[in-house]
Amino acid sequence: MTLQRLFSYTRKALDDYGMIKKNDKIAIGISGGKDSLALLYGLQGLQQFYPVHFELMAVTVDLGFPDFDLKTVKSLCSKLKIPYEIITTEIADIIFKERKESSPCALCAKMRKGALNAFAQSKGCNKIAYAHHRDDVIETLMMSLIFEGRFHTFSPKTYLERSGLTVIRPLLYIPEKDVIGFRNKYHLPVIQNACPADGHTKREYIKNLLSQLNRENPGVRERIFTAVLNSSLEDWKSQKNISPFGHKH
Repeated sequence: MTLQRLFSYTRKALDDYGMIKKNDKIAIGISGGKDSLALLYGLQGLQQFYPVHFELMAVTVDLGFPDFDLKTVKSLCSKLKIPYEIITTEIADIIFKERKESSPCALCAKMRKGALNAFAQSKGCNKIAYAHHRDDVIETLMMSLIFEGRFHTFSPKTYLERSGLTVIRPLLYIPEKDVIGFRNKYHLPVIQNACPADGHTKREYIKNLLSQLNRENPGVRERIFTAVLNSSLEDWKSQKNISPFGHKH
């Protein structure tokens, strides 16, 4: 995926769901993975010619794993002229040493989001951008169906009443394979996930299941995403007549 294509996909999501308003201050959640670094490039590029002014800052919640070196991310943010902040926490110790969680993902996500939200508020941000892509939408839907018995996935944008922040997901139209292509083409300084649970989660199980389904039934991912767009799920309704590739039927 080229930089121009990243801008096109991202711009379409922003426009379709009204994700950005004039003078928004947006905190981009940066994990150091390929998705969040692609989002960094996408929003920084669009900032130069988007019809309304908005501010950006990049934020990483450091969970406290050893050898989690963010120098390359700092360097990239400096190159792109985006202010960068690191929130130091002891989340890793709390989850793995104190509580010894066998299924740590939900608690980790809750604590990580809490730290990010509080920090974003303290910096005057009114929005937080997450790097969820199209495959994340599909995987979350499948997890809800299989493990919870409901048709549900996260929304393109979500207002958080407690904090007054709005979460936006500008990469939702982009397939993961395109993000991987972008990472390889532009040599993104990806940081290896230090979490010991990485690769051993329910999401990883669903990812592998979808890969198998797509091999046996090509186009499964596209059809599931179309089902989401055509559903009556909250905040997805405005896309009822839009295909996964952004064309009117």
